[in-house]
Amino acid sequence: MSTGAELGRRLRERDLSAAPATLNLAENRAPANREEIASLLREVSPAVLGDEAPAHVIGVTGPPGVGKSSLLSELVRAWRSGGRSVAVLAVDPTSRRSGGSLLGDRARIAFDPADRGVFIRSTAAGERLGGLAAATRDGAHALAAAFDVVVIETVGVGQSETEVADVADTVAVVVQPGGGDVLQFLKAGIMEIPDVLVVTKADLGRVAQAARRDLDAALRALGSHETAVVAVSSIRPPQGVEQLVAALDAHRETLDVPARRLHARRRTALDAFAAEHGERALRALGGRRVTERWLSEQDPGLDVAALEAALAQRADAV
Repeated sequence: MSTGAELGRRLRERDLSAAPATLNLAENRAPANREEIASLLREVSPAVLGDEAPAHVIGVTGPPGVGKSSLLSELVRAWRSGGRSVAVLAVDPTSRRSGGSLLGDRARIAFDPADRGVFIRSTAAGERLGGLAAATRDGAHALAAAFDVVVIETVGVGQSETEVADVADTVAVVVQPGGGDVLQFLKAGIMEIPDVLVVTKADLGRVAQAARRDLDAALRALGSHETAVVAVSSIRPPQGVEQLVAALDAHRETLDVPARRLHARRRTALDAFAAEHGERALRALGGRRVTERWLSEQDPGLDVAALEAALAQRADAV
C-alpha cells in the first residue's frame, strides 16, 4: 500500500493512476490514518509545489433531477476532446448501513472507462451540513495537483450546501426551466454563491429562454452583473456545452487563484477543527471571527492539515 507521501509525490508528477489510492486514503478517517493524510496534503501543498495546484476546481450543484449528471457527461466529453484530464467527485447521500455513498453517481455519468485521462468517483456526503465530507475536500485538494480539471458535484442545493464555494475556484449552479427555481434561490440565498448559472433543457425553446431572462433579471436586481448565464441541452446534438466551457474558463481567468485557495484552506481548517473539537473549543479561542483573524496571520504556504494542527496547539495552550 502506498503511503501518503508517495501518493503526493506521484500526483506532483501528474501520475493520474494515483487517483484511486488517493481517494481510498482520504476516505479512511481512522485516527491512525491521520498522519498519512497529512503527509499527502503536505506533498501537494503550495509550499512544496512552488505554486497553487494547476487544476481548475469546479463545483457543480443544483436540485435533484435537474440533469447534472447528463450535463457532466457532455462537459467531460468536451474537456477530453480539448486534451484536458478530468477528475469528478460525485457526492452522494451517505448510506446509514455502510457509511459509504448511496447512489453511485459515476454510474450515471457517461465516459469511456478505458480513457486514463478521466477519473470518476462517488463519495459520501457524510454528516457535514454543508454537504461536503472532509474526505471530499482532501481528495479534491490532492487531485488538483495532477488533473487539469477537478469537478465536485454536490447533492441537491440549499442554504446548507454553499460549502462547495469554500473549495471550488468556480461554482456552477444548474437549474431547469419552469421549476420556479429563481424564487427558490432568492429565498434560500443560493444566488450568493454561483459564478456561472446553467439553464438545462435549452431544447424546450421559449420556456428555457424565459428562465434565462428571469435569471438575468434576478442577477441584475442583486447587482451581480458579472455572473454568466448559459443555456444548455444534453440531448443529441448537445447545445451550449462549448459556451459553458468558455464561461467556466473565463471566470477562472478573472480569479486571484492564490487568494481564493488560501481563503479556502483556512476555512477548511477552521471547519475541520470545529467539527472535531466542537463549538466550545472554538469559543475558547475567542470565537470564529477572532480565530479567522489569527489564521489570516499564519504562513500562507501552510496546508490544511498544518493549519488544523496549529489550531489544536493553540487550543491546548489556552
